[in-house]
Amino acid sequence: MPIHRVNLPELPDADHFRNLDWIETGNSAVLALGRDYGAGLTVPLHSHTRTQLWWARQGVVLVRTAHGRWLVPPGHALLIPAGVEHSTEMISDVRMHSIYFTQSLLRAERPMVMEITPLAGTLVDALVSVESETMSERREQLIMDLLLEEIALLHERPLGLPFPREQKLALLCRQFLEAPSATANIDQWADRLGLSRRTFTRMFRNETGVSFVTWRQQACIFASLPRLADGEPITNVALDAGYENVAAFTTMFRRMLGSAPSHYLKMYQGR
Repeated sequence: MPIHRVNLPELPDADHFRNLDWIETGNSAVLALGRDYGAGLTVPLHSHTRTQLWWARQGVVLVRTAHGRWLVPPGHALLIPAGVEHSTEMISDVRMHSIYFTQSLLRAERPMVMEITPLAGTLVDALVSVESETMSERREQLIMDLLLEEIALLHERPLGLPFPREQKLALLCRQFLEAPSATANIDQWADRLGLSRRTFTRMFRNETGVSFVTWRQQACIFASLPRLADGEPITNVALDAGYENVAAFTTMFRRMLGSAPSHYLKMYQGR
């Protein structure tokens, strides 16, 4: 089963959509795409008939859907179900490696951010890389089979941030992401919407699927990743987010991402 591979430089939007046509019309069960994007570049809303594994080989990417936002930092990938409309924004310069699977090979029920293991990264690199020597069909098949096995073992990370549809509440959430604070509380938000604490709490959970406190914790870490990727000191990021000290920020960061901010920085700088 041949795997179609292509490695492309950063391209204008028109060329990007030609690549989308290539993805949709490709005959192979697995398609591999490597691409560089400049910071600030956005890709408009689109979808695929295939399940996509979107790996941020370098850089930080923000992916939006109608139901939430997903931040994809270095060392992580977003699994995007077939048919889900999404747009992307490059928070920094990005090197993207994507693998597109037919739904018969890989299905996803919802978008999820997963930590890429060294083995998974090596396998994706092998499929994306364009070598002077053509890879044998047997080798491609073995790599693809092993990658599918490895994807099933990847750990999900809570880097998806559910977003409400109610416009006034969505505006508060967007404003919070621009200036996150770990001390923001329910009463403040309820007052701004002219609601009782009980009504606000019920509405927030109905709109997002999580409690306000859980969403606030996720949003604070969510907003800190691009700043850490830019090399800002952990202390500055922690204090700006409203944490009393670096230790409290580190505890929450480790709880969500499975490692300390210092480890994340080393991982990012090493890629």
